[in-house]
Amino acid sequence: MNSDKVFQMSFPKVYQLLVDKAEKKGRTREEVNEIICWLTGYSPEMLAACFRDAVSYGDFFRNAPAPNENRQRIKGAVCGVRVEEIEDPLMREIRYLDKLIDELAKGKPMEKY
Repeated sequence: MNSDKVFQMSFPKVYQLLVDKAEKKGRTREEVNEIICWLTGYSPEMLAACFRDAVSYGDFFRNAPAPNENRQRIKGAVCGVRVEEIEDPLMREIRYLDKLIDELAKGKPMEKY
């Protein structure tokens, strides 16, 4: 899938896929929300507004109020691609979230970051 298609996807739809992935491994929606808020700086209320407004996945990250400065410490592979080597800054932000959700699903604690 090319980057433009990913950026245009509906954030609420992608969010539900992330929650489903976490819940299959015994994790919770609240944990997913905690990760998203930590990574992007959205408050729970702001996150809820993104669902109501059905923002695109790209805009969700473009408009993140306070991306966590520690996000650049996130390392590893998602779908065979190392997140720290992704050149497109927006795609790298998206893959940071993917990596954190993968780590959550594997039972790893957020304190790692």
